[in-house]
Amino acid sequence: MTTTMQAAPVIVLDTNVCLDLFVFADPRCVGLLQALQAAEVAAVTDDACREEWRRVLFYPVLRLDDAARAAAHARFDALVQRLPDAGDADVSDPPPLRCRDPHDQKFLDLALRTGAHWLLSRDDHLLSLARRARRANLFAILTPEAWLAARAAASN
Repeated sequence: MTTTMQAAPVIVLDTNVCLDLFVFADPRCVGLLQALQAAEVAAVTDDACREEWRRVLFYPVLRLDDAARAAAHARFDALVQRLPDAGDADVSDPPPLRCRDPHDQKFLDLALRTGAHWLLSRDDHLLSLARRARRANLFAILTPEAWLAARAAASN
């Protein structure tokens, strides 16, 4: 008997969603955390996105000590697959989606490069591109709550 293994659908998480998951243990993200732990979805990152994650953990407003930062890093690294950067990929064509905030463009680029099904975010600049991404048949840009609701509706 032969079984076919199918890769889990790819998901990109922006830094705010990672904070909710790996620092704040936001109850609104429990279903997302469970999906990641069960490998029902495959979260991915690259060096640029991971570096932002590491940098944000040092923001004074978060008041994280070294132990809390290390624990957040460990939770992130356990559930988010680190991919190699695109390197010298051909950038002659402009990306199909351009974010008004250049700091958020890296998440769009990663989702495009990996063929992600979803980009989860709480950032207004990224969320404002949801309709354009959907019309271009690229990927869905959603809040974690909207993703969980859509997932629940699809399973009914």
